[in-house]
Amino acid sequence: QAHLMESGGGSVQPGGSLRLSCAVSGLTFDAHAVGWFRQAPGKEREVISYITTADSIYYANSMKGRFTVSRDKTNNMVYLQMKALEPEDAAIYYCAATRDLTGVAGGSYLLRPTSYRYWGQGTQVTVSS
Repeated sequence: QAHLMESGGGSVQPGGSLRLSCAVSGLTFDAHAVGWFRQAPGKEREVISYITTADSIYYANSMKGRFTVSRDKTNNMVYLQMKALEPEDAAIYYCAATRDLTGVAGGSYLLRPTSYRYWGQGTQVTVSS
């Protein structure tokens, strides 16, 4: 049974940094793309980034230069390093996994939360002074 679990959330001041981790188990890690999403109160879930099995990476515009995603194939982990955090970054952060079909379908489907079959429970990120 597939299981994803996020960790590393917390409270930081504006300008601070956090590193989120996503532990993936119960599925073939090398066959699944992993995405990071976030959802703030009253807002829709939005894509932050995704990383494919070939290590192709996408970042949403507002995260470029501040967020870095990486994938540890040995330990079935995906990381999201976040720096220069702003109050607007406060949200629940989720990792999610889905079969990597980018070789035939391209990457656009990975931008949609509905494309992901497996989700973690989320980790809270708070940014305030």
